[in-house]
Amino acid sequence: MTQGSESVRFGKRTADTVLQRFEQWARDTPGAHALISGPESLTYGQVDERADRLAHRLLASGLPPGGLVAIGTVRQAELVVGLLAALKAGGTYVVVDAETPLTGQRQLTTAEPFVLLTHLAHRAALDNGSGLKVIRLGAEAGGIAGQREDQPVDRPAEHAEAPAPALPPAPAPGRGAALLFTGAAEPRAVPVSHGLLLAAHDSWAEVARLTPADRHLITAGTDVTAFAAGWTRALCSGGALVLPRRSPWKPEDIRAAVEDEHVTVLHTDPATALDLLRGEEGPGTAYRSLRLLAVSGDRLYLDDQAALQVLLRPGARVLNVYGLAESAGTGAWFELPQLPRPLDDPEELSLLGTPFPGCRVEVRDGQIRLTPPDAGDAIPTGDLGLLREDGLLEFGGRLGDRVVLPGGRSVDPYPIESAIRSHEGIGSVIVNAVDSVRGPRRLVAYVAPPVGGSSSRPAALLPDIEELRAHLSAKVPREETPRTVIRLRALPRNRAGREDRAALPLPVLPAAVAKRSGGSSSGKYGAATAGEPFPASCAVGCAGGLGFVAFVLTNLFWSGSTDLTGVPQPWAFLFTVLYLFECAAFGAGVLFLFGGRARMRSRGRGRRITAAAHVAVAYLLLAWWPQDNLYRLAAKQDWPRQAALVYTFNIPLMIAGAIVAAYLIAKPADPFDFDEADDG
Repeated sequence: MTQGSESVRFGKRTADTVLQRFEQWARDTPGAHALISGPESLTYGQVDERADRLAHRLLASGLPPGGLVAIGTVRQAELVVGLLAALKAGGTYVVVDAETPLTGQRQLTTAEPFVLLTHLAHRAALDNGSGLKVIRLGAEAGGIAGQREDQPVDRPAEHAEAPAPALPPAPAPGRGAALLFTGAAEPRAVPVSHGLLLAAHDSWAEVARLTPADRHLITAGTDVTAFAAGWTRALCSGGALVLPRRSPWKPEDIRAAVEDEHVTVLHTDPATALDLLRGEEGPGTAYRSLRLLAVSGDRLYLDDQAALQVLLRPGARVLNVYGLAESAGTGAWFELPQLPRPLDDPEELSLLGTPFPGCRVEVRDGQIRLTPPDAGDAIPTGDLGLLREDGLLEFGGRLGDRVVLPGGRSVDPYPIESAIRSHEGIGSVIVNAVDSVRGPRRLVAYVAPPVGGSSSRPAALLPDIEELRAHLSAKVPREETPRTVIRLRALPRNRAGREDRAALPLPVLPAAVAKRSGGSSSGKYGAATAGEPFPASCAVGCAGGLGFVAFVLTNLFWSGSTDLTGVPQPWAFLFTVLYLFECAAFGAGVLFLFGGRARMRSRGRGRRITAAAHVAVAYLLLAWWPQDNLYRLAAKQDWPRQAALVYTFNIPLMIAGAIVAAYLIAKPADPFDFDEADDG
């Protein structure tokens, strides 16, 4: 760095910004760790120098004042260098999702940046067809990941020896600093000013009591506000930011990083926090280096927050953070010492606590409104809340989750979900509305066991609809009680850690509804069906194999029953074919007994009639092999044996046939109506 550029950087910049906070630490502690990622770890001095070089390259490319610079790479060390370079060049940064290229393309289309900083490996995947100018990361980012520092990157030859342009002075607080994406189902791009980004950092620093000794780890995706704005918590307070050696973070990588790098401040979502800490040896044993666990991105119920608090060492803090992209990640925060007394039903409560310093929170018409720490306008958050008598803000659900049921009745799922969650063994739940076979929408409950630890129950042991109905009888009005329950291993979540309602599997539907919905009832989060039937070719092969086994065992159980000695042709041949059909029917019956229930359930009949018909069909197929062999060995005048055979086989065959007939003429049940589905 030349002396001239230093005088521009430090002599002319008088306004306070997050960039200047970082540069001050780079001046005062150039050898301190800034980015920790194994062999790619960088000091404050190295990050500052490399960001300077990339900033000069941005200016040489024609970046106008306030121009938007998009950064898309899975190499997080270079990503941080890139966003600092954008600020140094007087621009605005936006982080796009390089791990999911289709999402990254949509973000680029929405943001319309001046230039994209990325790697050759991501360039084609992120190309949205707009002809966007691209600068390849690598050399300007300082040779990270094996790149040579003198290697030119998309640099025209005539500019190779051109003098580097001077870096601009610090922008006014109202100028744009970043473009952040919300964590909603349909993310929006939110502009954030330099003043707000700094105010958010100062607010966080006061609540979290940040120090230069802290090592921060953020598990959210880099395009999520928790990281895209949260990097300031580490690099503007003199601390270090711990980054993954491979992206995205895997649970085992987070565990190793927290332990190996002695992370002191962990920023994560509720599911990740519970997965990381549960299953430890006992209270106070989880991650002794952690002094602060900041949980955000989704609702954190009070019982889970208390469980996390117990697992950390004495003195460590657990914060439930409620933040928005519009406020650069600030809003409200809650920790257990804020409670004046213990509360009943902690598994049904999510407390947001009190506002961050500089923020203001109010509830109008049941909706939370948040004023950011830079004293901007109050933002309607789209979330519902309640200001309690003790002064704490209580979460009450989201307007966007409301569903409309037949008759125009609007229902908030959150109170129903909280009531369901109070059932022992349920860790998380989503109540959603799905169109039923006869038209009206019905409520469906998706439940999952607690996250992490040995206390988790298998999904199959979670309550069925009858047990759930009994549990909700005194808590939820009958018309708001879910009509069916789908048991999953875990609820789907997005990159921000929020429960993803759009990714829920569809329930098992009758054929007409399944075709109309075009959905699947199974996925990586669990199965909504009891099991998938065998493909036809596999079923035929298995039935044939089992039939052959039955044919071989015939003489073992009923010696002489298939002896055709003295029977003339063609009758001997016809009897042989009959024996083969009996054995094949037996094999098909065994296969149907263990694999046919799922297919029958999909027909939409009641549960009891379906179970009876399943057993009846299996019996109709299984019974011929033993019955015919026993009949052939019985003397015609042996009346006791003949009577026993009739009552053992023939009458049950008639009953089975009647059950199958009843099943076939039974009216298909609404798959979301427990009254019809359960009563058959």
